[in-house]
Amino acid sequence: MRDSSTTNCWSFLEERGLDYIVVARLTKYVKREVTRIVRWRALDEHYAVGECAIKLLGWTGPRRFVVVREQIRDSKPSLGKKLIDWPEYTFRVLVTSLPSPEEEIWRDYNHRADMENRIAELKHDLGADRFCLKDFHATDAVFRSVLLLFNLLSEFRRASGIPNHKEPGTLRSEVFLCGAELKQEAEELILSLSTGWGGLKRRISLLCSVLAWVFPISPKFTPELAT
Repeated sequence: MRDSSTTNCWSFLEERGLDYIVVARLTKYVKREVTRIVRWRALDEHYAVGECAIKLLGWTGPRRFVVVREQIRDSKPSLGKKLIDWPEYTFRVLVTSLPSPEEEIWRDYNHRADMENRIAELKHDLGADRFCLKDFHATDAVFRSVLLLFNLLSEFRRASGIPNHKEPGTLRSEVFLCGAELKQEAEELILSLSTGWGGLKRRISLLCSVLAWVFPISPKFTPELAT
């Protein structure tokens, strides 16, 4: 979840007692406050964490900002943003309502941060962005259909034995997209797949895995008959 400049977002969460970890927007004011942090606690030779309390415009009070500082090095690209005052580091800033230690806040967010990649896949690969039909329920139905398609593709990946996550666009180009020709010889219909896309030989193991897949279902509840 990304930081919002509106007050309603924060009020909505806090009034309902919902904890949050939000990526902060690195405005000039936030950057200035981050550079004022004096206490940094080293996690290892490359990472350190610190925190500060900041009250932004429109907020009723200060909130906790957790900062992760990473040393820039040639062997590994550093995530986060650079600050002019500290060019040897990159910084990631999170706003949170949780009292946990800084490194736990960071790790907890990292475990969930991959959801932004899934949202990007929905938008860019499946077109779940910038569409609006005249009727609300029609728009809702289209959006739910896109989500259903995404889930079906995820189940196909698991059922076919593809080991790692594949984006919908990758599945389309590597698995589903294939030049083919349907022809009839005598009384038989023959589908010829292009070898340029791997042909049937590349896909036969995927198809066999799907056919052998045992779809898990919830246990059925059988009510006892009244005696």
